[in-house]
Amino acid sequence: MGRTKRRRGSTRSGILTAAVLAGAAGAAVVASSVALRHQARIARRRIGKPLGEDALVADRVWRGKLPGQPLDLLLLGDSIAAGLGAGHRKETLGARVAKGLARKLGRPVRLRTAAVVGSETSALAGQLDALPDAYTPDVAIVIVGGNDVTHRIPSTRSAAQLSEAIDRLRERNVAVVVGTCPDLGALRAVPQPLRTVVGRLSRRLAAVQTEAALAHGAHPVSLRRAVGPFFLAQPDEMFAIDRFHPSAAGYRRTADALVPVALSALAAR
Repeated sequence: MGRTKRRRGSTRSGILTAAVLAGAAGAAVVASSVALRHQARIARRRIGKPLGEDALVADRVWRGKLPGQPLDLLLLGDSIAAGLGAGHRKETLGARVAKGLARKLGRPVRLRTAAVVGSETSALAGQLDALPDAYTPDVAIVIVGGNDVTHRIPSTRSAAQLSEAIDRLRERNVAVVVGTCPDLGALRAVPQPLRTVVGRLSRRLAAVQTEAALAHGAHPVSLRRAVGPFFLAQPDEMFAIDRFHPSAAGYRRTADALVPVALSALAAR
């Protein structure tokens, strides 16, 4: 009987210890969550909206004096695809890609930007729906994902929505390039440890975007690898005044990474 009582007491003690530890762990998670939300408020206050919410309109035929029919280029996605942060329309991502393609192909490029500032991946379907029925681009560049991370959208859901958009484009024989989610860990306006958290989440999303692109016939470009080091080493030059969106120099670097892959996608379609 004495051993039984001691065993029961030991069991109760173990259960109590586990409960205390679980409670402490839960409290730590809550405290961590509160701290991260506080840091998110700090980041939003630091970044603000000095650029507004409307990107410059750059849609036109670029290098129109070149011979031949214009190549049709479509930009889909979020504020990076829309070019928010550029000071002039010729500095937007779409314009820089259009000029780069025109220079390499020796023909004009007609740019259409369907990307909308603030979009998550779920917005791609609506961006495609809004295009004229008769419009079929030669190549589409998709850049999206940053807002999915900041709004805590599951990466699997984002990947599925990206896959659906790629399928719709590929069904019309459009060459598709996907610029994967940039590394949000490069955003110095975001305090630690939140910066580490969003950096990890953005890298995870970029990985599943790459898998989705390859599985559905698109050509992925890792923006983290291609241009991330420049944003880390030269933040004052690469970021716009909000320290969140690319500057003219940042868009130039990004376009330089996208143009060769767009040419390969066009050749392979």
